[in-house]
Amino acid sequence: MSRIGKNPVSIPKGVKAAVSGGALTVEGPLGKLEQRLHPSVTVEVDSAASAIKVTRDGDGRLARSVHGLMRALAANMVEGVSKGFEKKLEIVGVGYLAAIQKNVLQLRVGFANELQVEIPAGLNVTCPDQTHITIKGIDKQVVGQFAAEVRSLRKPEPYKGKGIRYENEQVRRKAGKAVTK
Repeated sequence: MSRIGKNPVSIPKGVKAAVSGGALTVEGPLGKLEQRLHPSVTVEVDSAASAIKVTRDGDGRLARSVHGLMRALAANMVEGVSKGFEKKLEIVGVGYLAAIQKNVLQLRVGFANELQVEIPAGLNVTCPDQTHITIKGIDKQVVGQFAAEVRSLRKPEPYKGKGIRYENEQVRRKAGKAVTK
């Protein structure tokens, strides 16, 4: 039995969950999310215990692997519509900066041209100052994917540490060329 899959997902107050037509729908104060269910698992919403329970239909390899996944996706949906998700990026480097113009994130990170990244629908992206970017949203996958795409535009390099990194990310530094006499 999957250790993650067998734990029920508790539903906080103000959040509604329903299963219909092979999809799980979770609605809360921050928005509404929907996830299609895999046919080898069964999802039940227990309104008395205010929990979502995921059970698998068989003991096949695919059913075992999808069991914990569906439970984790349901837990992320519940957390997303109740609290939301947030990723913070910081920009390190002389002259490196970020700004937001309408629905476009503008980055100056050492290239000849300014990079412009369109912000996906459903995300709230802010720049508290020129060297920090905050990405908020209700869908964990979309928040993480957009943060990874922005970071990949200029990954931190190992010699000076310049680039875009996650907040509190440890960049492994290398020693430069050593001069010996």
